[in-house]
Amino acid sequence: MKRGNWRASGTDRQRQHSQSQWRSRHRPLHDEQEYSSESTAGDAGSSTAASSAPELPGFYFDPEKNRYFRLLPGHNNCNPLTKEGLQKKEEEKKRSALLAEDDGPRKKAPRTGLNSALLLQKRHLGLLPPSSYSRLIHEVKVSGMQRHRLEVQSSNSTSPNTDNFHLIVADSACERVFTVNDVSHGGCKYGIMNFHGYRKGSLSVEMCDNLYFTNRKVNSVCWASVTHTDSHVLLCLVGISQTPGCVSLLPASLFSNFNPGTNHQPGMLCSFKISTAWSCAWCLNPQADKTFSTGQFLTPCLYAFLHYAVAPVLFNGCRSGEIFSIDLRQRDRGRSHGWKTSRFFQESAITSIQLLQDENYLLAADMLGKIKLWDIRVKRSVKQYEGHHNEYAYLPIHVNEPEGLLLAVGQDCYTRLWSLHDSSLLRTIPSPHPAGKDSIPNVVFSSQLGGSRGLPGLLMAVRHDLYYYSYNKDYQDGLTLEGQC
Repeated sequence: MKRGNWRASGTDRQRQHSQSQWRSRHRPLHDEQEYSSESTAGDAGSSTAASSAPELPGFYFDPEKNRYFRLLPGHNNCNPLTKEGLQKKEEEKKRSALLAEDDGPRKKAPRTGLNSALLLQKRHLGLLPPSSYSRLIHEVKVSGMQRHRLEVQSSNSTSPNTDNFHLIVADSACERVFTVNDVSHGGCKYGIMNFHGYRKGSLSVEMCDNLYFTNRKVNSVCWASVTHTDSHVLLCLVGISQTPGCVSLLPASLFSNFNPGTNHQPGMLCSFKISTAWSCAWCLNPQADKTFSTGQFLTPCLYAFLHYAVAPVLFNGCRSGEIFSIDLRQRDRGRSHGWKTSRFFQESAITSIQLLQDENYLLAADMLGKIKLWDIRVKRSVKQYEGHHNEYAYLPIHVNEPEGLLLAVGQDCYTRLWSLHDSSLLRTIPSPHPAGKDSIPNVVFSSQLGGSRGLPGLLMAVRHDLYYYSYNKDYQDGLTLEGQC
């Protein structure tokens, strides 16, 4: 009996002790929906408090105010504290800090001890072959690129551009950039931007005067070589209402500011009714001259023609994660697995594929944010480029083989540059604008923006603004059109 009483009293003491501990840790919440943390400000900073504060379901701990705040469902518009809102706030705070750091004069070198002077010395001593020297110099230069805002100029308009960029695609020589802008009343406008001033050491852009407008959305764009290199532009337009989707082939001369007169023939202009087309690719192989392919909604594939192979081969990336190739000379074999000359898989839906000059290698990105380099001969991934962020968007990857660089813009709106050679992440560039679905940057990179004598650097279009990231630390902003005359 005594033994039983002793156990009961011990249990009561344990219960009272547990209740007192619970009360001390879980004080009543008042109308202001907050209470102080147990940590004292004098013993630890906000970072220590954030790490030591226990996570409570339904509450958020603010390390700056050292308090807990109640979280309500995200659909409650009267409550500013939601998990989504707090996450967005933290991401914006991180972006602003990285942007301020990125705008600073000194940037972290991509590799320890790597700088232009050291590379030049090694080259003079014969310790670096020319190809390695060129690649490493580009790595140093991209790590130190400085941001400059460009004004998009037009000879017949003084009003600034207020329409958000949707797509920018450079031609093969980076002399012109085809642009698609979303317009406020719905639909798109598209035209060609030309570079100016690069021979004087600065860069400016001029938009063509004769922009084209459409009430449909432009999903995909690529340059097409019909009469000569990059003579035309191929566009995928999404159908709306009673108007079906189509693929349009437009001569680039339509967008020239020069008016040659009424007798001028702009070249082939045609449209193909493909109601579910959403991506396109143009073939440069002479064995399949004037051939293009489209990916469709019902059978979603991303197409990329193999430009450098002896045989005209088409590579396809699918929503299932499958990547397969088709030899266009075997099109009569019918739709069966026998017509696929090569097949391999990634873990998620393919969002972009790029073929290297060595036709045995292919780069592919998917909706898990994975970017892999595949050896087509053995159907095996040989490199992976870490850091890319994507969950649902069809975002392109950009390959610049002469410079040895790979670029991709993530769903988080950060632009990342990797070494194509060893997959090292060289630089992460924060967006100049807050992140959002309508604020994902579009980029063009080249060591010759404007043509053979152009300037090296990165062109970034985000919302209605255009930026140039220059190799030259002493770069001066571009001249106006009048100043270039």
